[in-house]
Amino acid sequence: MNCTLEPDVIVTDVEDGVVLLDQRTGRYWQLNRSGAATLRLLLDGNSAEEAAQALTRNRPEAAERARTDVRVLLQSLVKARLVVVS
Repeated sequence: MNCTLEPDVIVTDVEDGVVLLDQRTGRYWQLNRSGAATLRLLLDGNSAEEAAQALTRNRPEAAERARTDVRVLLQSLVKARLVVVS
């Protein structure tokens, strides 16, 4: 799986996560620290499963919840046309 930002999306780090600006629409999206970490893992070429594993490396009891959260976030980012998955 390859996840990339749409060409017109800008990511800016903020104190508690990241803000994504869709320059096509002028809309802002804010991700908290967990969402920002997940986005970075996905943009670095990790699959949703690999991202969930990385996020829960020290907390294996949270693995199932992380898998669900990563999938939901990725689906939301795709639906909002902020990222492309190929």
